[in-house]
Amino acid sequence: MYLGVDIGGTFTDLVMMDEAGTLSTAKALSTPGELETGVLNAVSLAAQSRSMSVGELLSRVKIFGHGTTQATNALIERTGARTGLITTRGFIDTIGLQRLLGFSAGVPVDQLGWYSRRRYPDPIVPIALRREVPERVDHAGRVLLALDRGAARAAVEELIAAGVETFAVALLWAFRNPAHEQAIGEMIRELHPKAYVSLSSEVSPIIGEYERTATTALNSYLALKVVSYLDRVEMVLRDNGFRGKFYILNSAGGVMPASEAARKPVLLIASGPAGGVLGSLQLAKALGHRNVITTDMGGTSFDVSLIVDGKPLVSASHEAGGYHLNTPMIDILAVGAGGGSIARVEDGLLRVGPESAGARPGPVCYGRGGTQATVTDADVVLGIISPDNFLGGRMKLDLEAAREAIRTQIAEPLGLGIEEAAAGIVRIVNGHMADTLREVSIGCGFDPRDFVIFAYGGAGPAHCAGYGAELGASRILIPATSMAHSAYGALASDIHHSSERSQLMRGGGSGRRPWEGIDVEQVAEIFADLEARCIAGMERTGLAREHASVVRTVDMRYRRQTHDLIVNFPDGPVDAAAVRKAVERFEADYEGLYGRGSGFSDAGVELGTFRMQATGHNMAPAPQWVGARHAPVPGSRLVFEPSVGTKIKVPVWQWLDLPVGHQIDGPAVIEHPETTVYVGVRQTALIDSTGNLSIDLAEVQR
Repeated sequence: MYLGVDIGGTFTDLVMMDEAGTLSTAKALSTPGELETGVLNAVSLAAQSRSMSVGELLSRVKIFGHGTTQATNALIERTGARTGLITTRGFIDTIGLQRLLGFSAGVPVDQLGWYSRRRYPDPIVPIALRREVPERVDHAGRVLLALDRGAARAAVEELIAAGVETFAVALLWAFRNPAHEQAIGEMIRELHPKAYVSLSSEVSPIIGEYERTATTALNSYLALKVVSYLDRVEMVLRDNGFRGKFYILNSAGGVMPASEAARKPVLLIASGPAGGVLGSLQLAKALGHRNVITTDMGGTSFDVSLIVDGKPLVSASHEAGGYHLNTPMIDILAVGAGGGSIARVEDGLLRVGPESAGARPGPVCYGRGGTQATVTDADVVLGIISPDNFLGGRMKLDLEAAREAIRTQIAEPLGLGIEEAAAGIVRIVNGHMADTLREVSIGCGFDPRDFVIFAYGGAGPAHCAGYGAELGASRILIPATSMAHSAYGALASDIHHSSERSQLMRGGGSGRRPWEGIDVEQVAEIFADLEARCIAGMERTGLAREHASVVRTVDMRYRRQTHDLIVNFPDGPVDAAAVRKAVERFEADYEGLYGRGSGFSDAGVELGTFRMQATGHNMAPAPQWVGARHAPVPGSRLVFEPSVGTKIKVPVWQWLDLPVGHQIDGPAVIEHPETTVYVGVRQTALIDSTGNLSIDLAEVQR
């Protein structure tokens, strides 16, 4: 057996696959404060579906993959450890100044002009817990001023006396010469043996004083919360019979052993959303799709990412909790559009989101005290979601409460009928999501007609036909694991290890071609060092070198620019031809992003940070679909269809009963115990050999 689990705000999702590739899913309510209980509850439901005990199931599990929002929640809620920061004398305010980026960090582009909404983030390390020590290393790693060990020891003792639980050490240019950081780390371990210590030369050996300091500080800030949680989950699993490998989903492109996650908890900041992208990547490989737009519509947000030419787009730096980090992370754009998005009338206009009713109190129809109309309430009123069959009938929804909320809050103020008002809510949220898809595709130089949309999340299958048609896409794929797709990503993702090293090199300029002057031998030495580090990390997981593949990239820009592009470095030997190819690829990528003719070869190029990613391939079997042999007879119910302006009777199919190759013409509803799919007018859905639903929108576009 192979299990994947992802914990959301409302539900803990589980995907289970056996050695034959047969997939099944389970959902249990999340248990805030004791998340490991929700994990065990989900495992219990999976065991019941196979008529097993929890212990019997777990004893058969070879790999347990886990995606977690623990790091994200600790950062958002500011519940991390009491962290002390030690830095070079004169640079104590680096993390506070934030290169003047903190004032607008996390503010949506369309709100940057609203100065009243700008706030510097709450500090993760207050000024009282920062210390500076006399020492100085230059950009070449030469010691200009030896570390004052007496001052360093005094700084450590003062922070211990102040009640610090974890330490972060970020000295200037330490990634070029880590000796001073290592000496301070040894002092901390001597004086406070149980303290968690992060050194910037180990956590983030990359140029960028502020980002490196913030990344290191966040690593220690999140450590205790993440490490204690992972320990509790693994202990619960082991106590109940689990003997397999326990992997954690990271933000950069795969899973890692829990021991590695404990060493670098900052890599887990986007563990949850990354799971869906990685699950989509594995599925896309199996189905032969090279270009995919992933869309995850949950209760509070709509997360979008791109897979281009078989690889997810990865950013070298990103913002989290108001701070800027330089750890690699899958590029995901999140907007406030989900099933819990609140609808309201303002100045005679209907608006939806970004505010959300969340998991508690949630939509009005949940009956948990929610009073504001939401997107989910609209879906129930329209007849898309059945109030009697939500979560396979385990959770009943209050249709009349949803109708009353929409009547009083939306329909009457706008002079509309209840169903018309509900349809308006759905149309607006679908339009907002389509705009987001245009931003990440057309806005970045990609034609959405060249992509397949993957739709998942609790609400995605009910809305994808709407936002997909508005975008102009020709096909949507709803994975068989869509209701728990991030959990599938934790199960199916490859083992991942990465390493980085900053080294400034320049080429071209003064009439030379842009690759001339780059030190090829030094480039080869750097990549050899990075590969050795990555392979050593893979071998710690028990994988041999022959089972791992490596990808090399380098951050490049035209000389004197401030922003880099991550460029794939050619496979094979690192020689002059490979360096030239990399520079030519940079120029092609640059003009592809910014427009033909935008390049400036005469300026020459700069190489900044070299990166290596090693991937150990997952040995889990390919998923298979076990459906019915013959098409079942569908049920039916009334659904309000905006294109005709009234309720019409539509067929209601049960996803788990559909045979391979079965075609469904819209309008229709396809129900799963954990999600609902709506197929629109003139759309066609087909179930493939692995149980995924493919919706053809070509007829709609014609």
